[in-house]
Amino acid sequence: MRDRDIHAIIRILRREVPKWETPIVTLMAETYESPFRVLISCILSLRTQDSTTAKASHRLFALADSPEAMMKLTTKKIEKTIFPVGFYRTKAKVIREICRILIQDYSGKVPNEIDELLKLKGVGRKTANLVVTLGYRKPGICVDTHVHRISNRWGYVKTPTPEKTEFALRDKLPKQYWIEYNDLLVSFGQHLCRPISPVCSQCPVERYCAKKGVTISR
Repeated sequence: MRDRDIHAIIRILRREVPKWETPIVTLMAETYESPFRVLISCILSLRTQDSTTAKASHRLFALADSPEAMMKLTTKKIEKTIFPVGFYRTKAKVIREICRILIQDYSGKVPNEIDELLKLKGVGRKTANLVVTLGYRKPGICVDTHVHRISNRWGYVKTPTPEKTEFALRDKLPKQYWIEYNDLLVSFGQHLCRPISPVCSQCPVERYCAKKGVTISR
């Protein structure tokens, strides 16, 4: 893949992605425009299907949509509300601890800087970047398994881990694409460019793809 091909790829994916379902965290950001909801939805989404995350998020935010309101709920109540998300007991404790720190150290506001967000328990670079980009519309590059896999499959970067992919993209990806890059590639990865046996026969950007690591496709 040539570096300049990324412009054509982004244009094509912008046209194709609206045909597919919007990732839950993006949908929460578009619906509520709340950094807090983006943060909590991200926590709930880890190791959990989008449909389950969506339902759990709506149930939880109906009870509490701020750190102060969340702290009025017991851990058991949060557990019951977010079940059956993956690791719901652990996530309930993490959510209360995050809310406690937000109230204690940040006046109840979610930080808008990645380094500050990373200080919160349970928040990694993926979540921090999503909060910054979707919650605050600030430049950042969220790299999950889809972004890491596809960027390497295209041959756009050559990196061994999602974290190294993030920093490689920060050096290479034109800044005007940073915020939308995750949204586009997550939808693309969920529907066509799958981890095993990607649907290359229907891929709108196949001609730009180096197919690195692809052994079987449809």
